[in-house]
Amino acid sequence: MIQVQAFTVNPFQENTYLLIGEDKTAILIDPGMYDTEEVRVVTSFLAENELTLSKILLTHAHLDHIFGLKLILDEYDVPFYLHKEELPVYENAESVASGYGVKLSLPKKKYELISEKETISFNNQTLEVRFAPGHSPGSICFYSEKDAWVIGGDVLFQQSIGRTDLPGGDTATLLRSIQTQLFTLPDQTTVYSGHGPSTTIGFEKKNNPFLKG
Repeated sequence: MIQVQAFTVNPFQENTYLLIGEDKTAILIDPGMYDTEEVRVVTSFLAENELTLSKILLTHAHLDHIFGLKLILDEYDVPFYLHKEELPVYENAESVASGYGVKLSLPKKKYELISEKETISFNNQTLEVRFAPGHSPGSICFYSEKDAWVIGGDVLFQQSIGRTDLPGGDTATLLRSIQTQLFTLPDQTTVYSGHGPSTTIGFEKKNNPFLKG
C-alpha cells in the first residue's frame, strides 16, 4: 500500500503530495512550497520518517505547483518529470511569475519527459499516467488501481473543475478529459486534487454541477 501525505502550501493553498512506499522510498508530486519554511516542513517530514526521495512528478507546471521545485532540487539530487505538452508552460514560468510580482526560479537541472503511454514503478505496483489536458495543455494524472486513488492536479475538484482561462486552457477539452480519463475510473476511486479537499469519482458523477447531465 502507498501512503499519501498532503501538505497545503503557498498563498494559493495548493496541495503538494508525498507518496510513501513501504520500503521508505518517496515520490513528491507538485512541490508548491513558496518559501524556505514551507520547504523545511516537507524536508523535515522526510528526515524524521527516514524516507528516501526518489523522484518528483509534476501534474502540470503552473506557478503554484512548482514554486518549491528549485528549492527541493537544491536539497535532493533526484530527477523530475513532466509531460512534453507542458513544456511551454514550464519554460515560461519565470516570466509569468514576474508579471504577477512573485519570485520563481527554475532549477538548472534538466527535466525528464513522461508520457501517458508510460507507467511508474513504485512500491511493488505501477502508477498509470493519464493525459488530461484542458486546465493546462500538458496536465497529467497519476492513478493507483491497487490503492484506488488518483492524483489529479487541477483537473477535477470537489464539486468543481479546473479553470480554463489561462494560456493553453480550454473548457471543452477539460470536460472531455474528465469524462474519458477520470470518470472511467471506478466510483470508489479517491481523487486527490490540487486544491481543496479530496473527493471520489462516484460523488463527482452525481454532484458536480459542471458535469451533471
